[in-house]
Amino acid sequence: MAIRDILLALTTYPNPSPASAIDDAVAIAGTFDARITAVALEAKFKVPGSIIADSIINIPALAATEAAKSAANVTALFDAFHKAAENAGLENETFSEKCYSAEIPDRLAEYARLKDLTILPVPAGDGRDDWYAESIIFGSGRPTLLLPREWKKRLPFETVVVAWDFSRPSTRAVADALPFLEKAKKVYVLSVSNDKDFDINQSATELAKNLARHRIETVLDVVDRAGRDVGSVITSYARSCDADLLVMGAYGHSRLREMVLGGATRSILSTPELPVLMSR
Repeated sequence: MAIRDILLALTTYPNPSPASAIDDAVAIAGTFDARITAVALEAKFKVPGSIIADSIINIPALAATEAAKSAANVTALFDAFHKAAENAGLENETFSEKCYSAEIPDRLAEYARLKDLTILPVPAGDGRDDWYAESIIFGSGRPTLLLPREWKKRLPFETVVVAWDFSRPSTRAVADALPFLEKAKKVYVLSVSNDKDFDINQSATELAKNLARHRIETVLDVVDRAGRDVGSVITSYARSCDADLLVMGAYGHSRLREMVLGGATRSILSTPELPVLMSR
């Protein structure tokens, strides 16, 4: 799959996505000469009626103030986005609408369904970043590229680590990552032993043969879990390779409306050290 149409999902509340994330996303889109669309949803708030509460604090006025902050952030983000995209010579557009804060994750996932790739900057924060990421990754059916606040700016991504366990999510992630893998100089395929019951050597070898047909040469490696958190094993390995990008499948299931994530997925989403391409 060629990457021709990219979505940049920006946060407007409580804190806006940093300007550096816009520059990073535009630079990534530039490596594929792709069209890039920014979506920033303006938060609105339900105001419960309460005579007692209103006598203590003017809740409607407070809600209006917070909504105005979100609206101002939309304007500032779009101004920075248009400037960066036009300087890079990329086709670009923006979308915004007003949503209650609880509706934003699902709306972002709906926008993401119509794009080849969604880039999601990971804000510093209050847990909202994990919430948005989960909704987009599990709800869009498209790959999501998480951008941490600080990472080595090496584009195209020269060194890529693929976390491989012969599962459907990791298989989907490899397929979605092919445009990145084809541009990389080094590709490592990592399997974690003593974690899941699958034939590491056979499946990894066959994956390497498949990637070689795309002219992608790989280094196969196996690391023993040794009782450690799998997410930590993957992150440590990527760090040891000086990797620019981590590719992995996302694991989880819905329990009523609560998303229950797999251990490695939860670990990586909480504190990504490098850009992570996740697919489900």
